[in-house]
Amino acid sequence: MNLKEPTACNDGSCKIGQTFYTCPMHPEIHQDHPGSCPKCGMALEKETQTASTVKTQYTCPMHPEIVRDKPGNCPKCGMALEPVIVAADEENVELDSMQRRFWISLVFSLPLFIVAMTSDLAPQYLPSGISMKEIQWFEFIFSSPVVIWGGWPFFVRGWNSVKSWNLNMFTLISIGVATAWIYSIVALFFPQIFPQLMRTEDGLVHVYFEAAAVITTLVLLGQVLELNARSKTNNAIKTLLNLAPKHSHRIDANGSEEDVPLDVVEVGDRLRIKPGEKIPVDGIVIEGKSNVDESMITGEAVLVAKNLNDKLIGATLNKNGTLVMRAERVGSDTILSQIVDMVAKAQRSRAPIQQLTDTVSGYFVPAVVISAVLAFFGWFFLGPEPRLAYAMVAAVSVLIIACPCALGLATPISIMVGTGRAALSGILIKDAQTLEQMEKVMTLVVDKTGTLTQGKPTLTKVKTLNGFDEDEALQYAASLEIASEHPLAEAVVEQAKERSLTLFEVVDFNAVSGKGIEGRLKDKKVVLGSEEFLESLGISTDEIKSEADSLRDEGKTVVFMAVDERLGALFCIEDPIKESSKEAVRMLMDEGLHVVMLSGDNEHIANAVARKLNIDEVYANILPEGKADVIKRLQAGGAVVAMAGDGINDAPALAQADVGIAMGNGTDVAIESAGITLIKGDLMSIVKVLRLSRATMKNIRQNLFFAFVYNSAGIPVAAGVLYPFFGVLLSPIIAATAMSFSSVSVIVNALRLKNIKI
Repeated sequence: MNLKEPTACNDGSCKIGQTFYTCPMHPEIHQDHPGSCPKCGMALEKETQTASTVKTQYTCPMHPEIVRDKPGNCPKCGMALEPVIVAADEENVELDSMQRRFWISLVFSLPLFIVAMTSDLAPQYLPSGISMKEIQWFEFIFSSPVVIWGGWPFFVRGWNSVKSWNLNMFTLISIGVATAWIYSIVALFFPQIFPQLMRTEDGLVHVYFEAAAVITTLVLLGQVLELNARSKTNNAIKTLLNLAPKHSHRIDANGSEEDVPLDVVEVGDRLRIKPGEKIPVDGIVIEGKSNVDESMITGEAVLVAKNLNDKLIGATLNKNGTLVMRAERVGSDTILSQIVDMVAKAQRSRAPIQQLTDTVSGYFVPAVVISAVLAFFGWFFLGPEPRLAYAMVAAVSVLIIACPCALGLATPISIMVGTGRAALSGILIKDAQTLEQMEKVMTLVVDKTGTLTQGKPTLTKVKTLNGFDEDEALQYAASLEIASEHPLAEAVVEQAKERSLTLFEVVDFNAVSGKGIEGRLKDKKVVLGSEEFLESLGISTDEIKSEADSLRDEGKTVVFMAVDERLGALFCIEDPIKESSKEAVRMLMDEGLHVVMLSGDNEHIANAVARKLNIDEVYANILPEGKADVIKRLQAGGAVVAMAGDGINDAPALAQADVGIAMGNGTDVAIESAGITLIKGDLMSIVKVLRLSRATMKNIRQNLFFAFVYNSAGIPVAAGVLYPFFGVLLSPIIAATAMSFSSVSVIVNALRLKNIKI
């Protein structure tokens, strides 16, 4: 038997809306098919997986390959793990914890800092009768809860990083804070072990309790700001999740209506959507008509008219009419759920540019520790008195300022914001590699039908010959075409239906890919296809060739029909160019792309469409298997190629291209083969994704440049390179401030992608 634990969803197999079967007496029995309980023999009862029963997975924003089934810290960088897919109203436990630690630490650190600075800079303002020893004890007492309790997460993560030898920012923070605090404790309790030059007239040694406490508080502040900023990178997913309604109006078999939670809706349920309400799930209209705002999914603000049998997308807004729909996709199968899942996967993926960061980070922390040790011994042996104090300050400053958090966040944060921004514009990007590769695209290959054109051909003319009339010709053609899946076939069949023509039974049906079809009906052999196909069968088309050429020059498709080897009719089928195609092609060219058109149509039709769109490179008469070959030839010439298409026959070409772009109105096969899916199915979205790709990669380079320059410049300054020239030695407190805000600045820069114009 296929038994599972009820919440065993760590592999992602259990999805919202999935049906399973369990025993009412033994709920631990959990399987994906009906049957009897192996313990008590009772029949298993049907249940539906809901959001509350699917186990949440957690991942690291800096190392998305780390996935766990419970909260915790990343074993590589120590950062708190975040939910793979956040809930719309999910609390940020890590942020709450850091905020609590920060505010309590601030309460202790502020008076500590004031007292320490006053005793150093203006001791005359201290209350009379207070000795320096008492001040040091005050600093020890006030710093202890900050360092021990406030900084405890940093010490735990730092220790774990040493145990696993994944040295990270918390390694440096914990070493730096612990060094300053332990040094100060030794100085407080055992001042006599220090050299005479380090002791004051009272026999005391200068302590750095305030530095340890203030550093801890500043790092906590940095974590709070960083977690706050990081939470905003998930706004795209939260926005998408908030689109779905919580309840739906379900109509039962008796026509009664009840409000039910969305997660109990099943395929086949009838649902009523009133004006102003959101469509609950994906399905089709079975009653009523209305206009629907689909902008939240497609990014297109124009209302879409919905009538009988039209498709509805869950989470879109019904504007002005009442609809009754039949649910066809629920739970994780809805378009909205698939978008959320795709965005989450894209945000967890790694861009090739991140390999540079990974390589540098692998050597960075050990190099910082070595730099701190060298700074310590440099000051200890070569610096002025008190050498030990200067050495300790320089070493702690190096450890604190050089934390590589900003470097690690530079790439993944931009990817998270960029892919989320794309999703809200109706663009789904499969992974970070695709987003990076899109920036490098030089040539865009576009399939004609369904991409440049509407993909909904209509029959505009029937020319009959040799005694056939229009209805008879349509009967023969539609009877044969009804067995075909070609878009042109639908135009012929649709016209026959409109005329209420009776179709004949077909035997010996045969389809020749890219050429035509043939079969027998009413004891007659009927052939339907291109001019070349008929002539290959010995059927001449000369008597109507000139008219056919004239129609093709206008960009129309011509299909010939022969009955018993006698030419019977010419069908003129037109697939209108999308309104946005011409402007989109122009804008793509303005962006520096070379646009190439592919078409299975003959040269007359392909060139006519290309002329209207100002495309100068056209490949016509391309069979499905030949599309990938065209991509290969362009790649062999050194071009980075993107391919946009929407049909099953486009899948090999989409997979061959450096970037495959599937139109959302296309087939599932094409979408699965593509790196980018345009929900609206509009070329204007390619302009948007190109601009977004370039903006995201520019943003990543800015982040990396800032992080590299910051750490490269910060380490020598912290080590004291400016001291011989200006007498300046960086305070560990200033180093902590700079370190904390470096990560925040990287995230804030990445968040700018949310507002760019694309």
